[in-house]
Amino acid sequence: MNALRFAGLLVMAMLLLPAHQIQAQEMDHSMHMHHNHAMPMSDSLVWRMAPMDGMTMPMMPGMMDDIPDVGAFLPGFGMDVSMYPEAKPSEIIDMADGDTLHMDASLVRRTIDGREYVMMAYGGMYPGPLIRADRGSKVIVEFTNNIDMPTTVHWHGLRLDNAFDGIPGLTQDPVETGESFTYELKFPDTGMYWYHPHMREDVQQDLGLYGNMLVDPTEEGYYAPVNREVPLILDDILVDANGLFPYGEEAPTHALMGRFGNVMLVNGITDYNLDIQAGDVVRFYLTNVANTRTFNVTFDGARIKVIADDVSKLEREQFVSSVIIAPAERYIVDVYFDEARTYTITNAIQAIDHFRGIFVPEIHQLGTVTASGKASEDYAEAFAEARTNEDTIADIDGFRRYFDKAPDHNLRLTIETKDLHPMTMRMMEVDTLYFPPIEWSEGMPMMNWLSTGDEARWVLLDEDTGKKSMDINWQWEVGDVVKIRVFNDPSSFHPMNHPFHVHGQRFVVTHIDGVENRNMGWKDTTIIPVGSTIDILVDVTNPGKWMAHCHIAEHLHAGMMLGFEVRERGAGPQAGR
Repeated sequence: MNALRFAGLLVMAMLLLPAHQIQAQEMDHSMHMHHNHAMPMSDSLVWRMAPMDGMTMPMMPGMMDDIPDVGAFLPGFGMDVSMYPEAKPSEIIDMADGDTLHMDASLVRRTIDGREYVMMAYGGMYPGPLIRADRGSKVIVEFTNNIDMPTTVHWHGLRLDNAFDGIPGLTQDPVETGESFTYELKFPDTGMYWYHPHMREDVQQDLGLYGNMLVDPTEEGYYAPVNREVPLILDDILVDANGLFPYGEEAPTHALMGRFGNVMLVNGITDYNLDIQAGDVVRFYLTNVANTRTFNVTFDGARIKVIADDVSKLEREQFVSSVIIAPAERYIVDVYFDEARTYTITNAIQAIDHFRGIFVPEIHQLGTVTASGKASEDYAEAFAEARTNEDTIADIDGFRRYFDKAPDHNLRLTIETKDLHPMTMRMMEVDTLYFPPIEWSEGMPMMNWLSTGDEARWVLLDEDTGKKSMDINWQWEVGDVVKIRVFNDPSSFHPMNHPFHVHGQRFVVTHIDGVENRNMGWKDTTIIPVGSTIDILVDVTNPGKWMAHCHIAEHLHAGMMLGFEVRERGAGPQAGR
């Protein structure tokens, strides 16, 4: 019997234990839990049972009437949906050096799967406008907050000036409702980037506040030729028969695994379709903006070539059968649609039913590509070549002498809990008998929903100093090359993958579980699977006070972040050389 199956059977056995065997501390906790699903919260918005996403998991004893220890919250709740302007599809905004864009965040009316919801949008669009500019240019964004929550805008992946990174309390004050803030953006690196809030993004980003920035190369032939260029923003959202499922008001719910959605979105819609010509090579710019879901993207047998990741081209283009993309990551892929037919874009995964201890294959349709006719230009031969990118190799060559140096920092990813629901505690005691390296879907929706950011505190532990999360304040200087070894502890209370994001700098992943990475590119976010040790080498170029954190929205708000300061050389201690 495998460990996962054994864990499921053991859970069932534990649930049959007499009530008097429940530990006293668990009984004490249950006394202060709410036991009424109709309990009014936040101007009469009430909690309701968490969606189970079609699963047949039986309800655990003692959990039927429980709700999270925070109020239920939905922006625009109780208002007439028709009073909000209808959001429109995203537009491309081409910006030259020195241009200014006026953009707001506002409440809008969105139609998803035939149902209307009050959601949020940048510039009234879903996704927000795609800002397109040349590498080396600088632009201005005049931002106004017209939602009913304070917010900021974080320009994810850009090595921009620290004052415009969008971190409340660190680089700027929150932008209150009706207020404005001017952001100055610069684009030193070619590639696809994105922007999103950095305040309660578990709510604001999930409701539609996200958009892309495409930075074009200035060199001829930087990429191979293609017939089409298409941005694809991957997302999910959680709904039930009553509409959008509420969020936690005082703190996020779904703090253990993050808020998985049950409706898949591509570019903000459920019925995405791209019409092309048979024989076309299409360049897709993939961005994952989901709160927690890692996608495994396939194109129905069409051949896929990965050419670039977050901040640069790869050293060598690489043919793959699918693209695994964690929250906040981006990949640029070329796909060859060689015949006339309809191709299905899917998220093909192996989900886990934690309760029964079994794998459950899942395939989510994300969209379709309809190929007909014949391509106007034949790029099949160029596509068949996996190019070696000498410019990327030369850029990374200057850092190879640091690959095998001792880590400057050793970071452990773990979790601390307090007053979790007693049945959640009991489930977790056996759940760690088997852990998946990546949580592809929500395998325990009720327990995840009941766990708030006050009860589950995700931790970045500096093993060299013993400091945790925001008590960590690493000191670096411009020009340092800093090696961070990140270990995702499989023995923690709830082991889970974490997409690790570093603000304001770029890094390469040099080693994965002690084995040197044979095909690198510059990144700002990388996934750390459960039980894995990842070495990253940070190119420290950008002065200021910055953050590094898990990009699962609920984990960030449950404390999984740290600070670091970069000073001009000679102004502070030398950390990495």
